[in-house]
Amino acid sequence: MGSSDQPASAATATRRSYDSTLRRSQAEQTRAQILEAATRLFAERGWSVGVREIAAEAGVSFETVYAKFGSKTRLFLTAFDVAVVGDDRPVALAQRPEFAALSAGDRRERAAAGAALAADIYARTAGLYRALREGASFDPELASRLVEAYRRQRSDVRAAGEAVAGRTLATDEAEGLWAVISTEVYDLLVNNAGWSHTRYRNWIADATVRLLGPD
Repeated sequence: MGSSDQPASAATATRRSYDSTLRRSQAEQTRAQILEAATRLFAERGWSVGVREIAAEAGVSFETVYAKFGSKTRLFLTAFDVAVVGDDRPVALAQRPEFAALSAGDRRERAAAGAALAADIYARTAGLYRALREGASFDPELASRLVEAYRRQRSDVRAAGEAVAGRTLATDEAEGLWAVISTEVYDLLVNNAGWSHTRYRNWIADATVRLLGPD
């Protein structure tokens, strides 16, 4: 009798494993839908967008959003972090292949790679930075994250500039480059002056070469 029970037990275990895998997949899909909706609405409407609006956009309940993220602030910060690097993997920007490309080729090629990276990041995050600055006026956690976001951005731009230049940058060079390659400048040129993504990217590449000098 014991041996005849084994196939049924194995089938039950397989079914449980399948059900568990399916639930995880569905949970990940729901989380991704919420983040996509939150990213789009925060970028378009700013910090004032409500969780109920995000839930409706994602096609889930209000309670599901809170169950997944705990609060509007945590939802926003998760969306912001994902938008900066482009995915949900816990890998810092400076450790990604796109960053490694800044050390390949001559200075113009490296500057072009840096400009492409910056343009892609700001295309995803410019609206979220506006929402973060707005929310920082009301929420201490967002205010703290804004300071941290600028600190990290400043550090990343310096590291990128040094990879492009192939040398250590002076403080004025690094901070001047950070000022030029900033979210606010992207917002002014692309979202206000109407520049195309390509025009902005080419301008940043030229500006980087001018600031850092030729090879």
